[in-house]
Amino acid sequence: MKFAGCSLTASFTPIYSNILKNTSRLPSTISRRNLTKSKILSAYSQKDPLLADAVMVAGRYFPPLFSVAPMMDCTDNHYRTLARLITKHAWLYTEMLAAETIVYQKDNLDRFLSYSPDQHPIVLQIGGNNLENLAKATELANAYHYDEINFNCGCPSPKVAGHGCFGARLMLDSKFVGEAMSVIAANTDVPVTVKCRIGVDDHDSYNELCDFIYKVSSLSPTRHFIIHSRKALLNGISPAENRSIPPLKYEYFYGLLRDFPDLRFTINGGITCVDEVNAALTAGAHGVMIGRAAYNNPWPMLGHVDSAIYGAPRSGLTRRQILEKYQVYGDSVLRKYGEKPHVRDVVKPILHLFHAEPGNGVWKRKADAAFQHCTSIKSFFEETLVAIPDSVLDSPVAEPPAGRDHLFTDIPNLLPPPYEMGAEQELQYA
Repeated sequence: MKFAGCSLTASFTPIYSNILKNTSRLPSTISRRNLTKSKILSAYSQKDPLLADAVMVAGRYFPPLFSVAPMMDCTDNHYRTLARLITKHAWLYTEMLAAETIVYQKDNLDRFLSYSPDQHPIVLQIGGNNLENLAKATELANAYHYDEINFNCGCPSPKVAGHGCFGARLMLDSKFVGEAMSVIAANTDVPVTVKCRIGVDDHDSYNELCDFIYKVSSLSPTRHFIIHSRKALLNGISPAENRSIPPLKYEYFYGLLRDFPDLRFTINGGITCVDEVNAALTAGAHGVMIGRAAYNNPWPMLGHVDSAIYGAPRSGLTRRQILEKYQVYGDSVLRKYGEKPHVRDVVKPILHLFHAEPGNGVWKRKADAAFQHCTSIKSFFEETLVAIPDSVLDSPVAEPPAGRDHLFTDIPNLLPPPYEMGAEQELQYA
């Protein structure tokens, strides 16, 4: 199938590399045509003076009202390239990178840290439990000009929270997390943030969550927390089950907004469409982070972010035009690092682009066959896209599906009692 609509002669922005460390990033000029979204953006800066600088980060970007969660084996360079073709203003996160990986691969960092400048605003998420390695990793990452650095205190994977002794397990050691955030902040000039759960195993009371937030923010410059509104169970269930079995407790998240008015909080967990994102923002959240919904169904989820959340114009691209651009990118990175990435690696993020559309099943079967012999993204598309009707390839993003717009309406009646810091904490952190 031939592409139509965009010229393939337009070159894709080259991968960000160490040698581009002095490259500047131009400010974004965005029309705010949506009054409701303008009010949200204005309120974002007026809640507290600390928030004012975040409204346009370094004068370049809208604040992280919407972000795509860091997901292992998902939010790699390929997925982020696709996501940025669909939305210009969502904040994107890398997969979690262990600090040790960055330190031990210091002579091969482009493979792990490089990205296209078009991916801004972008956040590097790191994990680890060694202060020296966290400091070194942060310093090494500076050359790549990420917009923020996030510390993982929420991953329940046995490889991370179990054998690795970091991720969600670190919520049980708030003193270390505070020290780690101070070390990270001391080695970078960009904001530092924490992503965590609302608790771990039996340490799941609201007061324990508040103790964690208070201690980390008291011991470090951390002023922004991304809260997955479920606790983590470290034994007996899988990471996937940890995203569904522990119950959502949005009342804990909104309790934090009440009890820590000088901090910023982004809500994560169980929110699946733009209606629900806006409902969370209207209820007071400073931002919303979406994970699997943005990966498993990127076209309708990300296609409405710019207009429905930021009040900015949509890109106007069809899926055919997006794939045309993605083909240029994909063929430019194939086998960039020896034998990798393969065609399958580069194509993986777009396998969900036609979710629930006519031809999707046939397209995936053709894709499975094409992986066996296609050596370029161009040949892969020529062989497989015949399964997708032109009406699907050339149609704009449809109206967003209706969400549970009353998801947060009863939160004021469910809030936990206000946080009361114990005498021991007051003495220790005075």
